[in-house]
Amino acid sequence: MLLENRIALITGSGSGMGRASAVKMAGEGAMVVVADVNLDGAEETVARIKDAGVGDAVAYRIDVSDVSQIDGMFDFVGREYGRLNVLFNHVGTPGPAGLNVSEAEFARTIDLNMKSAFYCTRAGEKLLRAAAGQASVIFTSSISGMVGSLFSPLYSMVKGGIVGFTRALALSLAPDIRVNVICPGAVDTPMLNGFFGRDPDSDPKANVKMFIETSVPLRRLSTAEEIADAAVFLASDRSSFITGLAMPIDGGYTAR
Repeated sequence: MLLENRIALITGSGSGMGRASAVKMAGEGAMVVVADVNLDGAEETVARIKDAGVGDAVAYRIDVSDVSQIDGMFDFVGREYGRLNVLFNHVGTPGPAGLNVSEAEFARTIDLNMKSAFYCTRAGEKLLRAAAGQASVIFTSSISGMVGSLFSPLYSMVKGGIVGFTRALALSLAPDIRVNVICPGAVDTPMLNGFFGRDPDSDPKANVKMFIETSVPLRRLSTAEEIADAAVFLASDRSSFITGLAMPIDGGYTAR
């Protein structure tokens, strides 16, 4: 039970990698706040956790682009639990392709990928410090935050920003709070078509197949559970001397 008696909050945990991480953390003993704009999805994640009979969870509906809602969520965590051991800033969006991006699309991509991460961390800092040295902040970036994206310069910009933000926080929040970032490659989740289907004239399945065959040494997609395993590791004492790490989980893509 790597996370026994710990409190974890995961944004964007109503589906995909966020859901898998919530289930895995609860399975390791954590009490998980499942935060998502889709309350039905969040409640389904909670149901899966409770059905497994290990750990516990509560669903919390939030639009993380709204700072007042972020502050309200951390007020709730403070009232209910008094501390926070794990803050997993996972929520994000693929963002549009190319440079012909509307101001509204630009703002949404910034809000979900960067603004939410900044303000959730700001709002959670006091509760993380209350965890008496057992606090971990985890971000989700992307391999596109480490190397250039063929599909979306805007996505590379925001995910590269998250990597830089992680490294800065690893310095400023030490020694009480560890801060690391996961950088997934292509993951088999419902959002996959959003990454590979940006060009309306292309076939997302064909794009995925070509990406795997030409760019991924392990010749397959990652599963959501493999990303979740990394999140559990970074949340737990197994990574107690790791901070400031940008961890690619990409089947060897960035080793080229």
